[in-house]
Amino acid sequence: MAETLHIGFLLFPNLTQLDLTGPYEVLKTVKGAKLHLIWKECGPIVSESGLTILADTSFAECPPLDIVCVPGGPGQIALMDDEETLDFLRHQAKSCRYITSVCTGSLVLGAAGLLKGYRATSHWTVVDLLAAYGATPVHDRVVVDRDRITGGGVTAGIDFGLTLFAELRGEEAAKTQMLIMEYAPAPPFKGGSTITAEPEIVEKTAALMAARTAKRRAQAERARG
Repeated sequence: MAETLHIGFLLFPNLTQLDLTGPYEVLKTVKGAKLHLIWKECGPIVSESGLTILADTSFAECPPLDIVCVPGGPGQIALMDDEETLDFLRHQAKSCRYITSVCTGSLVLGAAGLLKGYRATSHWTVVDLLAAYGATPVHDRVVVDRDRITGGGVTAGIDFGLTLFAELRGEEAAKTQMLIMEYAPAPPFKGGSTITAEPEIVEKTAALMAARTAKRRAQAERARG
């Protein structure tokens, strides 16, 4: 009998739920996998949107993980100085087959010292900040560098999940899951990235996110020393 593949998703207050639920939907069908929703203690966690997600595994009870995934969201900012969470990630990373993230979750991996010397990505507003944590920033939907796999902003979590699925069970299995999900993106409008969106939309969106981005930049400057 094949050994169980333990995949852990870090939960935290004020996370962006699609950063987590996108790859969760993909990876739930990986043969032999057991998925864990992890926080300091078991119980309900309220996401940025108000959607409540139940943490079913505590830090203390978490088994050694084969894969750890850190989503992003506004609550990521508080995690950057949360030594209990950073220590948990460092401890789990010692035995992990893959250390992963979606969106600004990569900044948390960076704060834990887990991206030094690796190529990585994040949300487009802050991907350059990865350099402060010793990583090489890459503007891409998914970046694979040895045992680190990072996804870009929010919806890139599905692409990330499929990439990881292929790493674990092969491309054909990933394509099958892709079809089951009917994942064939065809957005109703041109845009969705800084390359395809109109410059004025990029500028307005950056302004909408400016306050949050400024907090993340301040943290990166402190990390840079």
